[in-house]
Amino acid sequence: MQAFGLFNYWVVVLLMMTGLYIVTASPNLIKKIIGLNIFQTSVFILYITIGKVSFGTAPILVDGVSRYSNPLPHVLILTAIVVGVATTALGLALVVRIHSAYGSINESELQNEDAADS
Repeated sequence: MQAFGLFNYWVVVLLMMTGLYIVTASPNLIKKIIGLNIFQTSVFILYITIGKVSFGTAPILVDGVSRYSNPLPHVLILTAIVVGVATTALGLALVVRIHSAYGSINESELQNEDAADS
């Protein structure tokens, strides 16, 4: 079946929509960060899926091998993972700071408190 050959793409779409839904539907800031991480993971899977060549080997020149996989998408994903961990840490640090300043991490409560202050 053709649908089973597209399994990775279905997983990417499912994770992407799940992450997007969590970011838009949840008022909790920590849940929003988790949703962003799920969305980011789907992008990682997409890039790694695109970078894989069927029956391709590592790009090391050997006799008898004519099909190589491109290592660039994998290297980019390693960099993106490091950036993702750093932005997640920054986001969680900001949530801690927001909680200490406002006493809540619920977006609607923060907006109500800001509206009451102005």
